[in-house]
Amino acid sequence: MKTSDFDYHLPEAYIAQTPVEPRDASRLMVLHRQTGYIEHRTFCEIGAYLNPGDVLVINQTRVIPARLPARKESGGRAEVLLLRRVEDRVWECLVGGKGLRAGKRLRLEDGLEAEILTELEGARRLVRFAEPVEYHLQRDGQVPLPPYIHEKLSDPERYQTVYAKIPGSAAAPTAGLHFTPRLIEELRARGILFAEVTLHVGLDTFAPVTEDDPRQHKIHTEWCEVTPETAAQINSAKSAGGRVIAVGTTSVRTLESACTEQGTVVPFSGPTSLYILPGYHFRAVNALITNFHLPKSTLLMMISAFAGRETVLGAYEVAKQQGYRFFSFGDAMLIL
Repeated sequence: MKTSDFDYHLPEAYIAQTPVEPRDASRLMVLHRQTGYIEHRTFCEIGAYLNPGDVLVINQTRVIPARLPARKESGGRAEVLLLRRVEDRVWECLVGGKGLRAGKRLRLEDGLEAEILTELEGARRLVRFAEPVEYHLQRDGQVPLPPYIHEKLSDPERYQTVYAKIPGSAAAPTAGLHFTPRLIEELRARGILFAEVTLHVGLDTFAPVTEDDPRQHKIHTEWCEVTPETAAQINSAKSAGGRVIAVGTTSVRTLESACTEQGTVVPFSGPTSLYILPGYHFRAVNALITNFHLPKSTLLMMISAFAGRETVLGAYEVAKQQGYRFFSFGDAMLIL
C-alpha cells in the first residue's frame, strides 16, 4: 500500500468556495459499493434510500470561533487559532507571528493576556490564558474556514450543521451541512431514527499524508463521546434489523471507536486515534453519507476502506465528469 495509491488530480475549479442554498439542494451521488453502480440525485431525495428503522448517526459538535487576533509585547500583530483544550486555561494552538517562542506573551483585542508555555511542532504552541478563553470567543473570535476556501463566508452559521450543539471543533463535520430542519422532520415522519454522537474535529483532518507508506503516518487524536442512551438506541435499531448510517467520517470514527468485536456499540468518552485504512473490518457502520475528500487524505483512505479504493477513485472521476463540487462546501455521496 502506498500513499500515492490515494492520489487523484483535482483542478481548483472543482473546489466549492460557497455553499448552495438551500442546504439540501446540493447534489447527491449514490454509490452502491458491491456493484460500483452510481446514481445521481439531489440531497433532498436521500429518503428514497432509507428505510423505517434505519438510524442516522449525526455528530452534534459545534465549530467554535477559534481564530483570535492578538498583539505581541512589541505591539506587532499575531494570531491565535485554538485547536484543543488541554487544561482549564491551557490550549494547544496554532500561533501566527514571528519570534513567538516559549515564554513570550500575547494580548488579545479585549485585553486578555496569554503566555506561550511550550513550542510544539511547526507553529503549534501550548498557550495558557489568564482566564478561560471561552468567554472571549463570541465577541472577538472568528470561525476558521478550511485553507482551500478563499471566499469570505457571509453567514458563519452556514459552516455549522443545523443540529450543532456542543462547542469544541476547529472544523465542521461537513457531511451534515446538507441537512435542513424540514428534511430531518420528513425523515423522522417516515420512521427514520436519528442518534447523536460527539466528535470534536481538529484541523489535522485536512492534513495530507506525507509518508510514502500511509501505515507510517501518525494519525491525529480527537475527543469523542457515545452516551449510554445513544449506544442503547443504536443497538436496539440494529437488533430490529435497521441499518446504521453514519453521517460523515467523524461519526464513523466515533462509532468504530465505541464498538466491540461482536458489533455492539458501548458507551465511550475520551480520545480516539483510530486510523482506518483498507483492510479494516467495519463493525458498526452499514452505510455512509460523506463529501468528496482531499487527495492523499486519511479521510479518502477511510472511504476507500469502506467501499474499495478503485471503486471510490472511479466514482471521483465520474464526479468530475458530471461537475460535482468537492470538499467542505461541496456535494455529497451516499455509499450503500
